[in-house]
Amino acid sequence: MDGPPVSFLARHEFVIRRLHSLSGLVPVGAYLVVHLATNASVLNGPASFQSNVYKIHSLGVLLPLVEWTFIFIPILFHAIVGVMIVAGAVPNNTVYRYGANWRYTLQRWTGMIAFVFIMWHVFQMHGWFHSEWWLKNVAEPYGGAEFHPYSAASSAGLALQNAVVAVLYAVGILACVYHLANGIWTMGITWGVWTSPRAQAWALKVCGVFGVLLAIVGLSALGGMRDVGRGEALQQAREIEQRMYDSRVELGEITPHEHKRAPEPTTEDFTTEQTAN
Repeated sequence: MDGPPVSFLARHEFVIRRLHSLSGLVPVGAYLVVHLATNASVLNGPASFQSNVYKIHSLGVLLPLVEWTFIFIPILFHAIVGVMIVAGAVPNNTVYRYGANWRYTLQRWTGMIAFVFIMWHVFQMHGWFHSEWWLKNVAEPYGGAEFHPYSAASSAGLALQNAVVAVLYAVGILACVYHLANGIWTMGITWGVWTSPRAQAWALKVCGVFGVLLAIVGLSALGGMRDVGRGEALQQAREIEQRMYDSRVELGEITPHEHKRAPEPTTEDFTTEQTAN
């Protein structure tokens, strides 16, 4: 007698799970490392961070294509399959065999937190889409698109001044870092890289150290951005960004684009002590 029909997801569980784990490492995990390291360059000063942002935006019209192909679509795929695994649509019979229950539970929860955080972060800083109409009529009126690439450090710093926003960012960063670090460990098991208990124990330690170091980088970047966004540091950052902008326009490296520059900060922005803190 034939059993109940097997779903498409169940039939292709082997391939789906491996694509899911692979996308979590490349490109999503690799991008997270690069993104946090780039943001941490603000610790070297606004000029260092602004230079890195100019390098990214030198892609010009190709930037949206690169973002969607190598960042957003892989993130969406990884998140959707992750939700299916949690919901039971994709069989998940092997997870408990390889890890403690608390790590497995944290992996699920941090995945959900990370996805919500990333969606909010991208909207708040970039507005999701680069369309001028979208930015002016949807993103900006609802508190999005606060990051301006030609005023990189100062605009990011101002966007992070609210204490609640800063705490949510810290939680989001830690969730992303844990999900990646622990995900690398589980990926090694899924792909048969470390199979013996001893190899798994060593891999867990290495992944733990990697996670701690990456968390330090991410939180340091958050603190550095906030420091740039207030008081005299904000004014100095705006002056540096203005000089860099004028220089690149004069050399023809970029075309004038006022929407990519932050509006002039108010006197309140320059105060050393802000009520948001």
